Amino acid sequence: MSEDRPQLYLATPPSFDLDVFPQLLARVLGAQEVACIRLGLATKDEDKVMRAADAVRQVAHEFDVALVIENHIALVERHGLDGVHLTDGARTVRYARKELGQDAIVGAFCAASQHDGMTAGEAGADYVCFGPVGETGLGTGARAERDLFQWWSEVIEVPVVAEGALTEDLVRDFAPVTDFFAVGEEIWTAEDPVAALGRLVAAMG
Repeated sequence: MSEDRPQLYLATPPSFDLDVFPQLLARVLGAQEVACIRLGLATKDEDKVMRAADAVRQVAHEFDVALVIENHIALVERHGLDGVHLTDGARTVRYARKELGQDAIVGAFCAASQHDGMTAGEAGADYVCFGPVGETGLGTGARAERDLFQWWSEVIEVPVVAEGALTEDLVRDFAPVTDFFAVGEEIWTAEDPVAALGRLVAAMG
């Protein structure tokens, strides 16, 4: 794998069957080198989130892949996770860092805001996510443009993650200016997630 090729960051589906998903995740991890997994569930049911965290952690750690959970700072240490992914930009980065200590991973999703990204980095985030980079009707629909990544990769040392409605063409285009691609729905909605991920990886060059 080329040194300057972006790394893979895998986002789980917003809901999944615990009897099926861990095996599918293991197949994906067995097929491609993944740097980090993000568990982001739509449910507010604590029991479901905790059971999912345990199941995904088991697979992630079997493949020696870090696992972060979306927003639930209190569950990180309790479930032996590697950190937290915050979806509110820079707002809770300092708090998360204080709660979890220096060794935990703290990431921040900053939509398309360069200012939020810089603030998150200064507050101690280990990485900053910008997105969506592709066309989507979700959220405000405001895209994180390539210029933002270009500027960030030239000026800021904090690793940057591109995510949201990725296509092979977008991966090809953004590969020189991002450190990670966060891939989720793009593969989980495909008939064969392993093959779908393989196509995106091939596009990285």
